Amino acid sequence: MTLLDLAEAAARTGRRDQARAHVRAAEEAGLDTSSPRLRMVLLAAAGLGAEDDEAAEALFRQALAVENAERWPFEHARIRLYRGERLRRGRSPAQARAQLRGAVGAFERLGATPWVERANHELRACGEPVRALVDPDAAGLTPQQREIARLAAAGLTNKQIGEKLFLSPRTVSTHLHHVFPKLGVTSRAALRDALERLPHG
Repeated sequence: MTLLDLAEAAARTGRRDQARAHVRAAEEAGLDTSSPRLRMVLLAAAGLGAEDDEAAEALFRQALAVENAERWPFEHARIRLYRGERLRRGRSPAQARAQLRGAVGAFERLGATPWVERANHELRACGEPVRALVDPDAAGLTPQQREIARLAAAGLTNKQIGEKLFLSPRTVSTHLHHVFPKLGVTSRAALRDALERLPHG
């Protein structure tokens, strides 16, 4: 979700005011009322932009409490990770661990290896030992998902990919929806580098 990426990039580089500006622009465009998913993302982005830890915690809680929030497991797990990171830095390690464990479990179920590693890094910073991944390089892609990702990284549209692989564009889109979190990317532009990091075979 691009808004989360923008807000996170701004927050991590000390420009929380820019994160808040992205949120305001989205709200002015009415995105917060267009779907529960976008409301969840907007609340999380606002949490990333909050200067005050208590305000951030309240916004992350609201985001996770959006109706049916767990229908979007990747975004839900990202928000738990952000919440855990903020709680750890706010000297609440026990609360942080609860959020981070939940994020790790969700990322593992999604096969989102880079995100598992990031959440585990935060858990270690909280003083909790974490088990090593069985295969830290494997993203858990099926052969078909790898091929779809390869074609998408080469610049083919969903329709063109479908024609090559005898799939409908909707099926291609569904596969890519699962591939992105597994590779830890949020856009087609990032697919090429992510695929190059995978073991061959």
